[in-house]
Amino acid sequence: MSMFDELKNKATDFIKDNPDKIEGVSDNILEKAADLADEKTGGKFSSQIDGFEQKADDAIGN
Repeated sequence: MSMFDELKNKATDFIKDNPDKIEGVSDNILEKAADLADEKTGGKFSSQIDGFEQKADDAIGN
């Protein structure tokens, strides 16, 4: 088994064993990305950005 396969397996195991931590990280990333997009567009597309953030979070799931 290559080093990359071993790292991939460890990452997969971590994700399976820690879904709450992963969900928190993904929520944080999506929120920061949405805030940045909202800031860069001057708030003109806030509702669309919020909708995209929610859809992305739903797609990622737990």
